[in-house]
Amino acid sequence: MFQRVTLIGRVGQDPVMRYTPDGTPVTTISLATTETITKTKFDGGDRPCPGGWKESYNGKNWEVTTWFRVTFWRGAAETVNTYVTKGSQLFVEGIMKGEAEDGTMTPRVWADQTGEHRASFELTARQFKFIGKSNGGVVHDEPPPEGHEMVGDTPF
Repeated sequence: MFQRVTLIGRVGQDPVMRYTPDGTPVTTISLATTETITKTKFDGGDRPCPGGWKESYNGKNWEVTTWFRVTFWRGAAETVNTYVTKGSQLFVEGIMKGEAEDGTMTPRVWADQTGEHRASFELTARQFKFIGKSNGGVVHDEPPPEGHEMVGDTPF
C-alpha cells in the first residue's frame, strides 16, 4: 500500500548522500512541515491550545510540526546533495509507503538525545521544486530501481 503525498517544508539538516552497491546515488533529508492556527476565534474569544501544539514565535498562533524523512534517487539525489542545505524550503511530491505489517501508514519512532520520543514519516520523492529564496527550478525524479529499498540508513 502507498499514498501520494505533497509537502512544503524546511530542511532540518544538510542532506546525506550514499550510493547503492551498483553505484546509484541516494540522498536523504529531513523535512519539517508546520501547521498553524490562530489563537483567536472568529467571535474574538481565545482558542485553547490543541494537545501537542505550541505557541508560535509571534505569540499569535498555535502550531505543530511534523517531520518527514525524504529519499531522492539518481540525478535528483545529486542535485539535492549539491544545492540543498539546512533551512532550505522545498516543495516535494512523492510516495509514502506503509510501515506496519498490514501496510498502514505508521511513522518511524525513535528516542532523541534527551530520551523524548520522536516520529517521522518516510517518503520517496518523485519530483521537487526549490521555493522561497532559491532559484525555483523543478526537477523530476524517477522511481527507485527495482529491488532497491532504504533499510535504516543503508540503501539496498
